[in-house]
Amino acid sequence: MIYWDLFVTFFKVGLFSFGGGYAMIPLISSEIQRHGWLLESEFVQIIGIAEMTPGPIAVNAATFVGYKVGGVGGSALATFGVALPSLLIVLFISSFFFKHSQNIIMKKVFYGIRPVIAGLIFAAALSVGKSALFINHTPDLNQINLKTLLIGILVLITELKTKIHPILLIIGSGILGFMTIFL
Repeated sequence: MIYWDLFVTFFKVGLFSFGGGYAMIPLISSEIQRHGWLLESEFVQIIGIAEMTPGPIAVNAATFVGYKVGGVGGSALATFGVALPSLLIVLFISSFFFKHSQNIIMKKVFYGIRPVIAGLIFAAALSVGKSALFINHTPDLNQINLKTLLIGILVLITELKTKIHPILLIIGSGILGFMTIFL
């Protein structure tokens, strides 16, 4: 039964998420919380791991969640479930899209979808930020983890000013996080 639940859950994630991996994070989080598969802090860790490993974040997250919940079989089915809708949709739409890509209605529909994608990415950032920045994962200004906040600000400024590769930012942040143990 867990295998079926993993497949169906991640199939829904793949089917109803637009805009790539970051836009999928709120739906993945909601589904995982609904099933009680992971704690919010575990989910944030999985997103961090999925971000560091090669491949799409949603596929990586599905793989990690599937493995945690259902072992190798769960991992395979969750990964297949999240990827299958995209494959089916691309196969179905690609011929139609290329024939009608200059159609004004198609252009307006895709123009209307863009703000939703931006909103979902922003919601994911807030969700991960809340869990990462606050002790006990509750937004209380007295519970801010200052070390984490400083690392986040440093990474943001570094990224905006230097356009350094994200892998180097991740490695540097890990080193800084490790060093905060001794502070």
